[in-house]
Amino acid sequence: MTGTTDSSLPGGARLLLAALCLAPALACAQTAQTALDERIGEIREQSRFVPDRALRQLLQIEVQARQAAAPTRVEFLAQLSIARMRVGDKDGALLLAEELIAYAKGARNDAALAKGLLTKAYVKFSMAERKSSHELAFAAERLAQGTDDMRLRVLSSITAGEAWAEEGNFPAALGKLQQAVDLARQYGVPGPLASALNSLTLLYTNMKEYEKGFEVLEELLRVSEALRSPGRLAVAKNTEYGLALDSGQPKRGLKALLVALELERKLDARGMLAATLVNLSDSYLKEGDYAKTLQYANEAIGAARLMKDNFNEATARVNIGQALIGQGHLAEGKKSFAEGLRLFEKANNQPEMQAILNEYGVALERAGDMAGAVAAYHRERAISNTLFERERQKAVYELQEKYETEKKQRQIELLSRENQVKGAELDNRRLQQRVWWLLAVVFALAGVIVGLLYRKVRHANVQLEVKNLELKQQSSRDPLTALYNRRHFQEFMRTHNQLAQEGDGDEDIVGALFLLDVDHFKHVNDSHGHAAGDAVLKMIAEQLHILLRETDMIVRWGGEEFLAFLPAVPRNGVDEVARRILNGIAAQSIDYQGRQIGVKVSLGFAPFPLVPLELPLPWERAVNLVDMALYLAKAHGRNRAYGVRGFDNFAATSMEAIEQDLERAWRAGFVDLSIVLGGTPEAPPPATSGASNVVQIKGAATKTAGH
Repeated sequence: MTGTTDSSLPGGARLLLAALCLAPALACAQTAQTALDERIGEIREQSRFVPDRALRQLLQIEVQARQAAAPTRVEFLAQLSIARMRVGDKDGALLLAEELIAYAKGARNDAALAKGLLTKAYVKFSMAERKSSHELAFAAERLAQGTDDMRLRVLSSITAGEAWAEEGNFPAALGKLQQAVDLARQYGVPGPLASALNSLTLLYTNMKEYEKGFEVLEELLRVSEALRSPGRLAVAKNTEYGLALDSGQPKRGLKALLVALELERKLDARGMLAATLVNLSDSYLKEGDYAKTLQYANEAIGAARLMKDNFNEATARVNIGQALIGQGHLAEGKKSFAEGLRLFEKANNQPEMQAILNEYGVALERAGDMAGAVAAYHRERAISNTLFERERQKAVYELQEKYETEKKQRQIELLSRENQVKGAELDNRRLQQRVWWLLAVVFALAGVIVGLLYRKVRHANVQLEVKNLELKQQSSRDPLTALYNRRHFQEFMRTHNQLAQEGDGDEDIVGALFLLDVDHFKHVNDSHGHAAGDAVLKMIAEQLHILLRETDMIVRWGGEEFLAFLPAVPRNGVDEVARRILNGIAAQSIDYQGRQIGVKVSLGFAPFPLVPLELPLPWERAVNLVDMALYLAKAHGRNRAYGVRGFDNFAATSMEAIEQDLERAWRAGFVDLSIVLGGTPEAPPPATSGASNVVQIKGAATKTAGH
């Protein structure tokens, strides 16, 4: 009967009936799709602040989301990857990002591919693969700007801007972040606008453009409050803390942090809590409130452990160490410092270790533990040298890559010209067959062409030789200061050692080694920026050229370390050279962005060669002793120079024992030191009976000298 009834209806009626039956199903499916998109959007916002909860909710809708339409599936995969990254599952996050990229490529969907690349960029950054992260971010931004997905365009512009800022290219970063703010305003959704304003405020903070930073911050706080999101407002308050601290308003920064802490506790945002608690412990540490430093640092350790956040746990332990040392609990403080450093070392976070070791050395100095301070400075300098050498190698590799690219381009041009010549010769042969009387002209033209090519080849060879010479010179020079680098000095000393052993027999004329380090260089970088630090290093390089002779070799030895080798100087004039360097550099200042920056240096020095028991020390061991003398100068007040003059009673000791602890060997009477004081040292110099700023100290005679 059913069949009879259906067939009795006209064709149009049957189609109308089918459409009426399908309409509710389609509407239901569309409603379900919209609800799923909204749900993923809610989880995306939650993931910023409570990623563990967001991950659980994403897993609950995984089956449904993977079967949904392409835009929903793409957004789900991106958010699942980011949530896994935020809870510490970086390998799982990377696999999901790769899955999203593969899906986007298969579907030939630029918006999906841009989102996949952006997601992978976040994961790579969390894995400390900064270069790869930046390349992915730039590629994602280029793709995203060609789509009509406004939210994606805003986020990709923010990420590209942040990547440029991390590379130190502030103009490019500013352009991208201002573009992100403009796009977000066009988009009309407050969440992406808050993200763009937050990143722009952070950039102005890094650029030291505090007035502009506070202007953007004001809008950021208004937008965040309008969102009625405790997490967004907490992020804005943390940004306010950083800007206030950098601009010299610590009380405003502390107030913002306390508001952020309250918001994060209400939200149970554990990942944010650890960082805020660490910043609070930092703030109270700067104020000298050690009790509150310990309170918040211990809370930070608990929050960090819940999130497996080694960085914030390590920082909290370092803050505890400083607070304990400040309270006079030296042994406990050193133990906490050591634990924090162990965590940084485990994460291979060398830049952070360098900064922490510098702070550790200062804390131990204040506590009177000079041996511990010297050991901390030695570790810090070793890391500094490693990082400096890594940057130097990177610069050399980039230069070589550029050189190879230019070489290949020249080869391509030469091959192209050869092909042109071959083509011309073929045409000439055809012309010979047709027009015999043009043969002479053709040969003449060919001769001219060959002559021109020969000249061009000669010119190319000359240019190649020039490039080779430039490459050789650049491989021996520091790119920032144009001074010789460590590698060149090592090659030079191998030859000089042989000449020095032959000698001319004049005991009053000696060589001399001077190793100097900029005092409080980290403070210059932190207060004025790395560009100011570079300006300081250039100034010191120029001053050393003025203060020393053309025949003296000046070397950039490490990050903020310089080494000078004087091949011939009167033995009794070595101390005077040290005094001239100290006072010459201290007399200079740099006008940087309207601010005067003055710097001082500490020095270690010695005549060369050093000859214990008539056996000259290799230059490497001599430099090591000078390095140890430098750290005595830093540990005993800075703005001074310690010089190794020679050895006494050497038969009763060994060079290994002296190298292990130079200060102990000096006080035991095995080493003669001289001390040259700068204008106004930071701590009282050793007791002396004269008014001169050069103090000659011989072994045990000064065991009771005050330091």
